[in-house]
Amino acid sequence: MYSNRDPSLRKSGAGNIFIKNLDKGIDQKALHDTFSAFGNILSCKLATDSSSQSKGYGFVQFDNEESAQKAIEKLNGMLLNDKQVYVGPFVRKQERDTSTSKTKFNNVYIKNLSESTTDEDLNKTFGEFGPITSAVVMRDADGKSKGFGFINFENADDAARAVESLNGKKFDDKEWFVGKAQKKSEREAELKHRFEQTMKEAADKFQGANLYVKNLDDSISDEKLKELFSQYGTITSCKVMRDPTGISKGSGFVAFSTPEEASRALAEMNGKMVVNKPLYVAQAQRKEDRRARLQAQFSQMRPLTMAPSVAPRMPMYPPGGPGLGQQIFYGQAPPIFPPQPGFGYQQQLVPGMRPGGAPMPNFFVPMVQQGQQG
Repeated sequence: MYSNRDPSLRKSGAGNIFIKNLDKGIDQKALHDTFSAFGNILSCKLATDSSSQSKGYGFVQFDNEESAQKAIEKLNGMLLNDKQVYVGPFVRKQERDTSTSKTKFNNVYIKNLSESTTDEDLNKTFGEFGPITSAVVMRDADGKSKGFGFINFENADDAARAVESLNGKKFDDKEWFVGKAQKKSEREAELKHRFEQTMKEAADKFQGANLYVKNLDDSISDEKLKELFSQYGTITSCKVMRDPTGISKGSGFVAFSTPEEASRALAEMNGKMVVNKPLYVAQAQRKEDRRARLQAQFSQMRPLTMAPSVAPRMPMYPPGGPGLGQQIFYGQAPPIFPPQPGFGYQQQLVPGMRPGGAPMPNFFVPMVQQGQQG
């Protein structure tokens, strides 16, 4: 594939298409040859398993959007090796997850069932909302109910009405949960989103009242940490961070009831010696906020590089190197030539150059810009 150091084109998805239902006999070269008729291909990838067998789908990125659209129009639904292929625009995983969550569904998941609930009971209860193709209570090897099951409707609207009507209803003193049956990946994505939302709300709630403490001695426990900071106000939570084996990581968090108490503790405790170690105390930050702040600091610290066209091309001789015959440009590091022969120094650095001879007027050391390869 073409080497492209700028990832913006790749990440933008412009000109990128997705192909699925490919015959297992189609390899990457065949895929490239098929799509090269529509334009210049930047990258072509066929998904394969651990044994290098095709998974039946792949990706092709063109250098422009017009070529991609042309390929979709001509090849979507066509037969390749007697298999009808799907060709469409590439969609990122995050966007795919969002779109699938909004789609209609026929399969309903139900949990918190009593042990006496049978398949017939589910059929009867859910059958009031429309025709059902299957209703099953999941059971273990001994035939005992696992407390959850699945109902599949013929019509997606019936499934939606059943979820709306029965979710939260009580049957046999148990409150049913009724919702869309989800894949594991969808469930994990939803739980992750909920967890992040909860963490964000907690961080906003304790904004300014939560302190991060590090450089703690290994002997400091949660109780000892609370004792150290309790004189400055009411502590709502206090925790020393530990690894899986229970050994202290040397850091922890202390949350106060008000930001004023936290500010007072920060001013008094930062730098205070505790068990022969000075404490570092600061406002606790979420990982995203901390990363953004560090990136901003790093970008300010980065020195500005001088453009090659602006850099002065005034030749000068390095001190301590008379007779070597090289010139360097002002503003760059001197070449890595030892000033005197010896210690493995090869005198014949440049053909025709003699040690101790007159400088060669046209010999310049090339400038290597940052990011270029030699």
